[in-house]
Amino acid sequence: MNSTTNTGGLKLRLTILNFLEFAIWGAYLTCMSRYLITAGLGDYISYFYSVQGFVSLFMPALMGIVADRWIQAQKTLSLCQFIAGVAMCAVALYGNSAGANANFGILFTLYTISVAFFMPTIALTNSVAYAALEGAGEDTVKAFPPIRVWGTVGFIVTMLCVDWTGLQDKPWQFAVSGGLSIIMAFYALTMPACPTSKGGEKRSLVDALGLKAFTLFKQRKMAIFFIFSMLLGSALQITNGYANPFIASFGAEEAFANTFGVQHANTLISLSQISETLCILLIPFFLKRFGIKIVMLMSMFAWVLRFGFFAVGDPGFPGVVLLILSMIVYGVAFDFFNISGSLFVDQETDLNIRSSAQGLFMMMTNGFGASIGMLLAGEVVNHYTHGEVVNGEFYTLGDWSTCWYIFAGYALVVAVLFAILFKFKHQR
Repeated sequence: MNSTTNTGGLKLRLTILNFLEFAIWGAYLTCMSRYLITAGLGDYISYFYSVQGFVSLFMPALMGIVADRWIQAQKTLSLCQFIAGVAMCAVALYGNSAGANANFGILFTLYTISVAFFMPTIALTNSVAYAALEGAGEDTVKAFPPIRVWGTVGFIVTMLCVDWTGLQDKPWQFAVSGGLSIIMAFYALTMPACPTSKGGEKRSLVDALGLKAFTLFKQRKMAIFFIFSMLLGSALQITNGYANPFIASFGAEEAFANTFGVQHANTLISLSQISETLCILLIPFFLKRFGIKIVMLMSMFAWVLRFGFFAVGDPGFPGVVLLILSMIVYGVAFDFFNISGSLFVDQETDLNIRSSAQGLFMMMTNGFGASIGMLLAGEVVNHYTHGEVVNGEFYTLGDWSTCWYIFAGYALVVAVLFAILFKFKHQR
């Protein structure tokens, strides 16, 4: 009885840990672009969104080495969250004092420091949870997913809180994120101690960074898979960065100014995260029945629809139905790519490089792919749109439809090429 109670208490504590981890991210990720426009930095949106991919190329591995060898994972997690939280609060304070004339160099530097220390905490939070569950004799494959899903709930909760408190275009959204980071920094110290490996086997920097997994490029099947993972990864951050200012831009038109979508863009976008949560449940069925190639193609065509619905939708009726459909297909676009791709890598690689292969998959998608894709998307958006003040409000106006059609066309080309070049026979 006590053992069951103790395990239940541990799972609750880990649930809170995951809730906080992603609530920190949800406070600003989908609405930061709205604030940047009001701060006079609309042309730099892609820089702010791409930097998290670039720091993800090395910071998680470096902090992982620290946690493996010198400082227990829960303490490393606490340290990273504290630095990230202080830096994010500094972003809020500076943004508030600068008003509509924020200096790009100052704001971007403070933000980059925060993101550089936050991104490793995603993996560290997983490490703390795995170690705690294993220490309690739990099967992590069964016990962790129900805990992790509360991370997505946390992301949605802060999205909604920032929206309904009127902070979507204010610098105080960063204060919400930074405050939660500092809370988590102290909360992480209450987690069970994680082991370090000061003695015994030592991993080289090459091993820690997962560079041995690059030998997988010798296999044509895996090389094509990783290359297309990077190409599709280019789409991952585009709607995080530009969906909110796009929907808000309709506020400059009298016919749409008072629609729910314009007034609460973040709430509308949160349907994407709800869909993401639900679509996770569909993955086992689709993978077993159709195999990785078909599932990945479903993801790619879902991205075509994601962008295509944005191109023709609007916050009025019936246009808002198309925006809602875009939010719904996001779950397939995101999950069928990220989670199914990760499972494919796990099944198709040798045990001795499996972790490194997962690191390579993340590097190609959320590192190179998302960062380069966001920078290129920024060039497209900046070319077809412009900042403008209408009735005292800042908007990004212009030919948004062409932007979304370009992104949809890109996803379609990637899908067709993947269908032709990736050879994989599924055994049902």
